Amino acid sequence: MNADIRHGRSYPLGATVFPDGVNFSVFSRNCQSVELLLFDDPNADRPSAVIPLDPQKNQTFYYWHVFVKGIGSGQLYGYRVFGDHKPHEGLYFDGWKVLLDPYARAVIAGDNYRREAAVNKGDNCKYAMKSVVVDSKLYDWEGDEPLRYPYKESVIYELHVGGFTRNPNSGLAKHLQGTFAGLIKKIPYLKSLGITAVELLPIQQFDEQDAPGNLINYWGYSPIAFFAPHVGYSSRKDPLGPVDEFRDMVKALHKAGIEVILDVVFNHTAEGNEKGPTYSFKGLEAAAYYILETHYGYSFSNYSGCGNTFKTNHSIVRRFIMDCLRYWVSMMHVDGFRFDLASVLSRDESGEPLKNPPILWSIESDPILAGTKIIAEAWDAAGLYQVGSFVGHRWAEWNGPFRDDVRQFLKSAPFSIEKFVHRLTGSQDLYHKHDREPNRSINFITSHDGFTLNDLVSYNMKHNLKNLENNRDGGDHNFSWNCGEEGPTQNPHTQRLRLKQIKNFFTILMIAQGTPMMTMGDEIRRSQLGNNNAYCQNNPVSWFDWDGVKQHKPLLEFVKKLIRFNLTHEMFQETEFWQNSHGNSSSTKLSWHGIKLAEPDWSPVSHSIAYTIEHLQSKDMFHVMINAYWEPLVFELPALPFEEGCRWHERINTDKTWPKDYHELAKAPAVDSNDLKVEARSIVVLQSKTSRSK
Repeated sequence: MNADIRHGRSYPLGATVFPDGVNFSVFSRNCQSVELLLFDDPNADRPSAVIPLDPQKNQTFYYWHVFVKGIGSGQLYGYRVFGDHKPHEGLYFDGWKVLLDPYARAVIAGDNYRREAAVNKGDNCKYAMKSVVVDSKLYDWEGDEPLRYPYKESVIYELHVGGFTRNPNSGLAKHLQGTFAGLIKKIPYLKSLGITAVELLPIQQFDEQDAPGNLINYWGYSPIAFFAPHVGYSSRKDPLGPVDEFRDMVKALHKAGIEVILDVVFNHTAEGNEKGPTYSFKGLEAAAYYILETHYGYSFSNYSGCGNTFKTNHSIVRRFIMDCLRYWVSMMHVDGFRFDLASVLSRDESGEPLKNPPILWSIESDPILAGTKIIAEAWDAAGLYQVGSFVGHRWAEWNGPFRDDVRQFLKSAPFSIEKFVHRLTGSQDLYHKHDREPNRSINFITSHDGFTLNDLVSYNMKHNLKNLENNRDGGDHNFSWNCGEEGPTQNPHTQRLRLKQIKNFFTILMIAQGTPMMTMGDEIRRSQLGNNNAYCQNNPVSWFDWDGVKQHKPLLEFVKKLIRFNLTHEMFQETEFWQNSHGNSSSTKLSWHGIKLAEPDWSPVSHSIAYTIEHLQSKDMFHVMINAYWEPLVFELPALPFEEGCRWHERINTDKTWPKDYHELAKAPAVDSNDLKVEARSIVVLQSKTSRSK
């Protein structure tokens, strides 16, 4: 290659396309020299050009840069970075390894890619992933803009891009299965479901080979390149395919009125600990990118539980994260982010928790990110738990206690009533800041991490042997209940009880104050056969089963109606806590009952609660009766104004079978008595209606 080489400049970082060539810039403080490698083929065992960077001409401060004329978008490249390999001093340079650019907008993995080649000694050129030059400006968005729904008008659907369409019964052509393009084909299903946002499990380039034995890393929580869409989710084989196909997907989802939230993993990378592979960060400047245990020979701190911890409050890493988030919003049009193990981002450069972490405040206050959703998983793997105490004025949080406390109450656990009531009403016991909006509580019963909803009511114990970790992996405190039999059953009583419990969970999720999030496939009883940590199960155990859309149509229709119920009643969009119903700014009036009016049972053995809630502007009034007891209970009903011809009408009854488990108000059966029997382990929601109501 007879390239025209210029000095280049230190900014922008990454590979930036100009009319006459490409500027490359990468950070490394302690290395001795850098080579830019250009490739013509992702499977090449040697580069087509090697461009040594002269420290006198191609280095400014700690940035190595060069301008190469005559190349452009689609060019494959990588780096070799030379220096001391002294792990006991925090130096992990290895000039044999081809490194990815941390700012690479695309990555391509050749047929020869091997994780172990980045671990073993020697040249990994033939087996390494390659960075791809991308001109991000070359795309027609057709006027697309992020949707910016407020939390109060949102229902989130956690979705795995690959697993959503990879099953052959998806009806898609084989090359579309498990891809961004395949997801586009299934947007009508998402639209009919009624959700307003998809929260995508990691789509940033990850290492599929980071798994035990011959298993595949399915979930994607093993990131390699944070700017690059995962090449395995593209139906196209050209180097730029993943970028354009991802943007096609975002644009199509926006046209359908559905937001795109990315699950981002800035707490660790796929490089693992000192014995792990060298892909990028470790070979560029390990001590800058990772928290190292200086008292133990510069070993890698492991607050993530995945071998290393990203040093998110280091100045270089902080800039990297902010540049990355801005890129996904400004150039890829995403609507928000869910931050995996976000509490790691509150740790300083030595791993100690910070009161005011710079990176978290930077994310909150950045003007480019101002209209996005920012959602924290407010804990980490080393015991830091910040649900209710996460910093800032914008951050929403995954409400882990909602999951646990609702599960315990609906399985009739003692000492659960008071916590359950808090979860119903926005968790003000957790979120007690005066400016806290209740909808910044992301309520969920299940997520990718743990049992599916079907398995939550079908298994008492995890069954993870297929993960090849001797059933040691996955959580042991699931608060699940198998309804009397472990696993699949033909017992009609058990089957009916399980379905009712599933409907109970969905009902609570949609009538509680806060933003509901549901997990892909729960609406059609997707099962992982008791596996509560299916991160390495890239097979039908984890995939969406499209046969279930017909097989479990009654449940699917019930869930669709519940979602519409949530989004069409103003009290569920209330921005003040219901518990503050007597305040000047609240639009709700709330009163608690038991089986007797105004006599709620707060005892440790209570398994039931009722409440009446009225939205003062819309005049919507509901009476909710929740019976988690194993026998029927008779609840007294509040009186309604007789002179207006008001009567209670049954909107939801989880004991009844489809289509009688849900009624639109116009067709809802009237309740003519002063009390109502609520069957065992059932929920009934009544709505008031006058003779003049439609």
